[in-house]
Amino acid sequence: MLRDIRRTEPDILAARDALVALNPDAVLLLDVDHDRDLLAVSAFATLLSDAGLPLLHHYAPRPNTGLATGLDLDGDGRRGEADDAQGWGRFAGAGGMALLSRHPIVTATDHSAFLWRDLPASRYPHVGGQPFPSAQAFALQRLASTGLWDVTLDTPQGPLTLLAWHAGPPVFGGPHQRNHWRNADETAFWRWRLDGGLSPVPEPFVLLGDANLDPAAGAGERGDIAALLAHPRLQDPLSGQPTAHWPDGPGALRVDYVLPSAVLRRRDSGLVWPTPDATHAIVWVDLDLPAP
Repeated sequence: MLRDIRRTEPDILAARDALVALNPDAVLLLDVDHDRDLLAVSAFATLLSDAGLPLLHHYAPRPNTGLATGLDLDGDGRRGEADDAQGWGRFAGAGGMALLSRHPIVTATDHSAFLWRDLPASRYPHVGGQPFPSAQAFALQRLASTGLWDVTLDTPQGPLTLLAWHAGPPVFGGPHQRNHWRNADETAFWRWRLDGGLSPVPEPFVLLGDANLDPAAGAGERGDIAALLAHPRLQDPLSGQPTAHWPDGPGALRVDYVLPSAVLRRRDSGLVWPTPDATHAIVWVDLDLPAP
């Protein structure tokens, strides 16, 4: 990614130009390769700033993607493969997350190390009453494929908390539907979180990210995302609108979400496709925050 930014590759410039035109106060970037010193994130932020969009505050902790476990997590008898990392990845940090903000970040909590087994009513796969593929895998498998964050921004109207995630796809993963159930539980985590799991979620907040799950089509436990969208603490500005398109796969699906808390007033919302052949649209919502 850093190489492509330095070369100003066309897809990098398309993303830059689309964001500059939208002029957001904060943006969650997905599929961002992570490096220890955040060189790639800083380089992209510089591209934005040079084009007139100063998002100078960054949050991009190490993701679970490519994080080696030393175990055979997918049960295929081999170790050290992309599917044996905490989150699928060909290398450590591949396809992570980054938050860029115009406003200072005052607090940030990374829940990415939260264990799958610790989610109430976890659907971690078991075979014959035993965790698959091993008790060791069960003991260290994290829930988040990429990351689960709470990040609070200091806006002129007061604090705004962003709840961010990027779930893995509900396909592949072996004969016991490991990815299917993990994706469902990554979605269920947020229902539990909004109901007070781990700690109370303060108002106002926005839940945003890629659930890799459509409530009406495609693979996965659609009821889980439908239940999240119907949560009484949330509003759904873009109900029913596809946000991604795979012409050689499942077609048009709604998998990307920006879900403000119900107390916030929405001015406008929409989708922007950075290029005609982009797989994912930028999902945006314009909100009025309550006066402090």
